[in-house]
Amino acid sequence: QVQLTESGGGLVQPGGSLKLSCVASESGWTYSRYTMGWFRQVPGKERTFVASIESGGRTRYADSVKGRFTISGDNAQKMVTLQMNDLKADDSGVYYCVKDFNFRVGTNPANYEHWGQGTQVTVSS
Repeated sequence: QVQLTESGGGLVQPGGSLKLSCVASESGWTYSRYTMGWFRQVPGKERTFVASIESGGRTRYADSVKGRFTISGDNAQKMVTLQMNDLKADDSGVYYCVKDFNFRVGTNPANYEHWGQGTQVTVSS
């Protein structure tokens, strides 16, 4: 069983920064190989891929956040963080932490087995 707990959301002005964190609590036997990442959802729209990182260190970003967001992981702590800089109004939404015990999971939300409850990020002046 896997439980993902996010933290770090909030209200920030355009151009500001926020850091999201996600910790995985796991019971039973699990694979050491995994992909963790983040999706964003706004009301009335589907969840969209933001960034991901594999346990081997490979990262992937949505084009809209490249150069502004950085994802990093701590295998020992089973934690992933998302540093978000130069935030824009379009970055607003509920950010969900995800995890799957595979590599090359891609950007389709249906491919990720485990999801957190989400944390709200609002970018507004």
